[in-house]
Amino acid sequence: MIIRRAMLGAVALLFAAGAQAQTKWDMPTPYSEGEFHTRNVKLFVDDVKNATGGRLDIVVHSNGSLIKHPDMLRAVSSGQVNIAEFLLSQFGNEDPVFEADNIPFVAAGYDDAWKFYQAQKPLLEKKLQGRGLKLLYSVAWPGQGIYSKEPLKSVADLKGQKFRTYSPQTARMAELLGASPTVVQVPDVPQMFATGGITAMITSSATGTSTKAWEFVKNYYDTSAFHPKNVVVVNNRAFQALSAAQKKALTDAAAAAEKRGWDMSKVREKEGNEILAKNGIKMHKPDKAMQSAFAKVGVTMAAEWEAKAGADGQAILKAYRGK
Repeated sequence: MIIRRAMLGAVALLFAAGAQAQTKWDMPTPYSEGEFHTRNVKLFVDDVKNATGGRLDIVVHSNGSLIKHPDMLRAVSSGQVNIAEFLLSQFGNEDPVFEADNIPFVAAGYDDAWKFYQAQKPLLEKKLQGRGLKLLYSVAWPGQGIYSKEPLKSVADLKGQKFRTYSPQTARMAELLGASPTVVQVPDVPQMFATGGITAMITSSATGTSTKAWEFVKNYYDTSAFHPKNVVVVNNRAFQALSAAQKKALTDAAAAAEKRGWDMSKVREKEGNEILAKNGIKMHKPDKAMQSAFAKVGVTMAAEWEAKAGADGQAILKAYRGK
């Protein structure tokens, strides 16, 4: 009887352990805890945990604390981590499809940015699959606008200005606007404006508030030139190892996170604009002449990117333009 009870007890313990079996993933993200992308990721992983009864537990490591941003694509592709979030255009040098959403003045504003994402998505999924990854969701940043120390009567006023850039595409944009591109990292922006190292820049109102742009510029032109996107991807081998219920929980939570994230981005942009104005920055909407000049830059850069991206670029732009 004692032996039988012991055996039954052992079986009960094994059953309990099996019922509580947990899959635990580490998830590196590049941004701070307070940034809306990170807050959205936290809600996403909570949804997954709740839907799986804790059997799929994703631990978020924000602010590049686990893996640095430039290494995240490799880390999740190789299986060093099973899931990650990163800025897609960070890896544009590896594939032009990854930087498609950085072409300025082509998909300006959230409605066109979403339409562009739908055109880009099939090829983006294919490119990620080729790296052993599954796209879970993608969320746009607020639109990029132009900051200047002096008001701009026309785009011609940018000619010769030292224009802060942060990527090959923003440098090319500055050249086409007649400005002098100058690479400056975000932490150095205030000092460079103070010393005259730069006199204009392009970035979102969100970044403008985080750098306290009102301390060094007085004008912001709300161009919504482009909306770079973050992506959340999962290693496909890790995904396939999940149960059917866990897979569904993950993809359902991702669909909710994508919708929520775009809404959060719009709120972030509105808040950013309001904070800039409250702190004395004059908010401008580009007039028709400026819009036309910006559009010409967009046409040129889209053509250059399409030539570089080949058939992939043609397919994305054709789908976006509805041709």
